[in-house]
Amino acid sequence: MRILVAPDKFAGTLTAVEAADAIAAGWRRQAPEDELDLAPMADGGPGFVDVLHAALGGDLLAVTVRGPHAEPTPATVLLVGTTAYVEAAQACGLHLTGRERPEDATTYGVGELLVAAAGAGATRIVVGLGGSGTNDGGAGLLAALGATADRPLDRGVAGLGGITRVDLPAPDRLGGAELVAASDVDNPLTGLFGATKVFGPQKGIPEERLPEVDGRLEELAAATDRRLALEKGAGAAGGLGFGLLLLGATREPGIELVAGALRLSERAREADLVLTGEGAFDYSSRGGKVPYGVAEVAGGALRPCVVLAGRVDVGSREMRALGVESAYSLVDAVGEERALTDPVGALGDLAARVARTWSRE
Repeated sequence: MRILVAPDKFAGTLTAVEAADAIAAGWRRQAPEDELDLAPMADGGPGFVDVLHAALGGDLLAVTVRGPHAEPTPATVLLVGTTAYVEAAQACGLHLTGRERPEDATTYGVGELLVAAAGAGATRIVVGLGGSGTNDGGAGLLAALGATADRPLDRGVAGLGGITRVDLPAPDRLGGAELVAASDVDNPLTGLFGATKVFGPQKGIPEERLPEVDGRLEELAAATDRRLALEKGAGAAGGLGFGLLLLGATREPGIELVAGALRLSERAREADLVLTGEGAFDYSSRGGKVPYGVAEVAGGALRPCVVLAGRVDVGSREMRALGVESAYSLVDAVGEERALTDPVGALGDLAARVARTWSRE
């Protein structure tokens, strides 16, 4: 059989590349004659640059930017011809904040990444959104590009209270480069389904602070462009999507962008079975996560799709709605302790078990 292996990262334990390698190693133990095609995936969040570099080649430009709490933070810009790819999480990711002081966290470093990309000659800059620890509506990004206001833009959402005026940076600040926001999150900036209400708690914002924080993003929207605040994707990455929209960015689904770069549809048609996976496979996976995107590609190629995940929290009916034939839980198979302490070996063992069911050997 020909097997396409296209997992996302297993957050906190394995990168997408490590997950693909672990699945392949386990599968080969059980079905050594099968042909495996490895295509580690990302949806715009952590791993976005690494996955695209592996697929597209190009040059990596090392830079140091201001982290979410103003600490010097290493990051990279991927240059492929005149297109640059940057990963917002490298500058403002949840792994950098540790859910600490989320209201002070800034996206300033993401703006510095854009400046570095434009300075390297990029005429198109693709910004992968996801995995952020910030909730500043992109204010820090704007500040790094030269925006000014009557309140500080580079001190997180905490600095935005009472803001009434924002002077956006000059359009040529990035040399006229086209901006693309790569994200599958379609939330608006504010409100019941906005950045703060939906994603704030996972970044460490206490429940009782959510109305106040959302109100500050409302003030930012009123001082800039309320219409754009309602656009799909404005609430991505704590409102970083909104900041990019203010700069004229277009939005492109992250999973589609990566799948296109990896020629995933073509590779799925050449396979007999498609494997994907992530840390937690649940119904939220429909919201633009990698397994749902890969399952759609597999369905378009008329190939079955199977998920290997840390946890599986959907039933068979929901699974079918997501386009997945079967899903296997790492925790159920080997226990939570081993899944966390030996993720490579555990995922390999799970892949071997799945191969016994799905391989024709």
